Formats: sequence, structure tokens, C-alpha cells
Amino acid sequence: MLDPAAVKAALARHACRTIDPGVLRPAAVLLTFYPKDNSDTLLFTRRTEHLPDHAGEISFPGGRWQEGDADLTATALRETEEEMGVAPQDVTILGRLDDFVSVYGYHVTPFVGTLPTAYPFCVDHREIAEVIEVPLKKLCDPKIFHTENWRHKGRLYPVGFFSIGRHPIWGLTAAVLRQFLQRIEVIDW
Repeated sequence: MLDPAAVKAALARHACRTIDPGVLRPAAVLLTFYPKDNSDTLLFTRRTEHLPDHAGEISFPGGRWQEGDADLTATALRETEEEMGVAPQDVTILGRLDDFVSVYGYHVTPFVGTLPTAYPFCVDHREIAEVIEVPLKKLCDPKIFHTENWRHKGRLYPVGFFSIGRHPIWGLTAAVLRQFLQRIEVIDW
């Protein structure tokens, strides 16, 4: 089982790469883990098909910064509460990962948090089509990961994919996930 103090220390050992947001819209996501069925479990969501950005994709709870959010940590917690019904005071924030840029024009800051146990989620089905809970040990198998080169705006980009069940975890979510797994030293690929 992951020790939250050890995860916090592992995240603190790395200086996070920050990106000047420029004209990008600020956003934040929350990579959340918790014990469930004697296993560390990570929380993902599948977004509904009618959303303007990332419709139908697997993601971490999160979204864009709004006026009234004290900072991007508050954004990640607010969005997680809105989408999943997780009270901010129930989440222990352990650190953050590198800034990422979304192809939709967002400057995304990922935070890592934990819950003490499996949570009675109260899902907003206008935004979330499905809750996906993945045991950490499944995500550590190198056979489920591959990279493809995709062209976007005339440039070629490597895009990572985790093949988990019927929905692939790919793109920015896969990049955040992979960085987390590397930083806590459960994978070296």
C-alpha cells in the first residue's frame, strides 16, 4: 500500500516544471488514490459525450480555473467536488506534478491527493458518464503502455496510451499518470 508520507516525499524530491501560461487558460486536475479492496486504487472518470472539450475521454477530475478560486489547488478541489461529490476537506494534497499544455488551449497543473478510504462518490452525470477505479498494480505493467506519434497543427507529437479495459487512458491524462508512477518509483519506463 502507498504510504501518503512517502508519496509526498517522493513528489517533493522533484522540482516541478512550470510553464508560463501566456494566453492559455489555467486549469487543474486531481490525481487521487485511496485504498480499496486491499489495493491502492486511482480514480479516473469518463467524460460525457456532449462536453465541448475531451468529450467521452478518460480523465482525472478537474477543470478550468474560475474567479473565486484562491489558487489552482482550490480549482482542482472544487472541480473534484463538483464532478464527484468529494468534499475538499476529505482530500489530503500531497504535492503536484509538472505543468502540461492541452491541445484545447489549457495550461493544466496536476495535483496529487489521497483519500483515507474508498469514497461514497456523488457523481454529476451531466459531466461524468462513468467512474473508473483502477488498481495501481494494473497500471505498473509495461505491457499495457505504448506510444504513438500523432500530428497536430503540423507537428508530430508522441502520445502515450495505457490500455485498461474498454477505454484507453491516453494523451494528457496518460502523461500525468506516467509521470506520477515514475515519480513515486513504481515504474521505470
